[in-house]
Amino acid sequence: MPSPDPDVAPPPLRLNLIGPGRLGRTLARLCAQSARYRIAGIAGRTQLVEAQAFIGEGAVYALEQLPPAELWLIAVPDAAIAEVAEALAPCGGIRPGDVVFHCSGAGSAELLAPLRHHGAQIASLHPVFSFADPALAVGSFAGTPCALEGDEPACRTLEAFAQALGGAPFRLAPGGKAAYHAALCVASNYLVTLSQLALDTAHLAGMDAAQALPLVHRLMAQTLANVARLGPAAALTGPIARNDAATVSAHLHSLGRHPELSQLYRELGRATLPLAEQQNPTQDYAELRALLTTPDAKNKG
Repeated sequence: MPSPDPDVAPPPLRLNLIGPGRLGRTLARLCAQSARYRIAGIAGRTQLVEAQAFIGEGAVYALEQLPPAELWLIAVPDAAIAEVAEALAPCGGIRPGDVVFHCSGAGSAELLAPLRHHGAQIASLHPVFSFADPALAVGSFAGTPCALEGDEPACRTLEAFAQALGGAPFRLAPGGKAAYHAALCVASNYLVTLSQLALDTAHLAGMDAAQALPLVHRLMAQTLANVARLGPAAALTGPIARNDAATVSAHLHSLGRHPELSQLYRELGRATLPLAEQQNPTQDYAELRALLTTPDAKNKG
């Protein structure tokens, strides 16, 4: 039997898309634009014709009639992933060795467990990206980090898939999906909350939002740039890094009539102390720690 010609590219792998929303159609179009994959079928409840036109290939099917494919992307809302997996399992379309994956940020590959019983390798691939506008997303997806977890053979296949789409895949530890998503929420959602806390505190100084927001945004942007360049401990500045108990006490005094802001300031301060100690290991932060731990009557305004 002749050996395969190393100069001849292998045939493209086929992908079925279930759920042609903004994320699904973006990944499917990137897939169609690559030389290594093609779209076999598209299934879903709505937007099928529009999605097919955007993707540029693939035929529309009912879920139970999807054609054979090596890759199956379930890009439905998180709450519907397990339901779709249950519905897909008895259809007979999944073959042993097929890779079935979803793109939920919080849900693990185990949402697809019923399909493993039919021989599928299951995984999740979560691009850290906003898919608000698929047309813009297609043009700017390159370099997007893509978190992978699930069955090892599926993860190996999806590493190559993500790279072919222009993504930068990385692996999560087994069972780490929820913690990974919590980290993203802290970095993104709670950063917004922190900006609002800064505006609320600035209001106590007589500043309105129109005055305070540019100041807060500029400082946060500069700080984030420093964190990216130096790391958190080296980027830390301010009274806690300087071990300046007098200034922290003054801050607490100014917040004394606003217990929610005062409590949050203390909690954030305590969370900051390990970074300050890492930056300045010879400093003794005992006074600051006590100040941030035990409310002081003189700081109640």
